[in-house]
Amino acid sequence: MQTRPRKQKKAKVVLKVKETPYAAVEEIVEKKLEDITTILSASGGRKSKIYEEVMSIVENGLFKIALRRSNYVKSAAAVFLGMNRNTFTDKMAKLGMNCEKKKEHR
Repeated sequence: MQTRPRKQKKAKVVLKVKETPYAAVEEIVEKKLEDITTILSASGGRKSKIYEEVMSIVENGLFKIALRRSNYVKSAAAVFLGMNRNTFTDKMAKLGMNCEKKKEHR
């Protein structure tokens, strides 16, 4: 009777895999926020406004993305973000944003 050569057991590699895309995104954002807060925390002795500053940066970025993806149609951008158009417009005004495409410099 002929015996088969035994297969060697492969070393198992355990990777840190997130269970959901949400958890993976949350980890990425947290790492980026760590860098951002380090930069913004140099308050020079004044009261910290990190929370307000970061939230403004995030909202501004989300609104720009929503506007680009909706071809600068406010109602479509509002739907993309899951909010009412009036709320979207009010927040745009508070952020000092307008709804015009920026001209590309060539």
